[in-house]
Amino acid sequence: MSKEWILPTLGALIFWGFWGFIPKITTQYIEPKSAIVYEVIGAMIVGMIVLFSLQFQPDTHPKGIVLAITTGMLGLLGAFCFLNAVSKGAVVLVSTLSALYPVVTICLATFILGETISIQQGVGIALAVLAIILITA
Repeated sequence: MSKEWILPTLGALIFWGFWGFIPKITTQYIEPKSAIVYEVIGAMIVGMIVLFSLQFQPDTHPKGIVLAITTGMLGLLGAFCFLNAVSKGAVVLVSTLSALYPVVTICLATFILGETISIQQGVGIALAVLAIILITA
């Protein structure tokens, strides 16, 4: 099995780690509604760099476009909720609880895509749910 997924996964880990930390400091200076506007500008900068790398010719399949736009909207709504949460609560708790979003993803992948979960993975998910209970108690 190819291990080409490891480096980008580590990149996501690092980028999302900073993504979860910086908003706590940001919301000490500006309100979450303003912060989300500047986050969009940051996302647009990255998007423009990628668009240049594609020589302004991204794929144009209608379903793919709708799904990608939906993903962007969901991601931004999640970021906005996160900004509001860290502006009112401890980043240690907010980041830990929100970082358990893969439980939702795993459930969707299992029920909609028919992906399977091993017993070991199921135990891990159960422990993540237990972590939610312990963190919020």
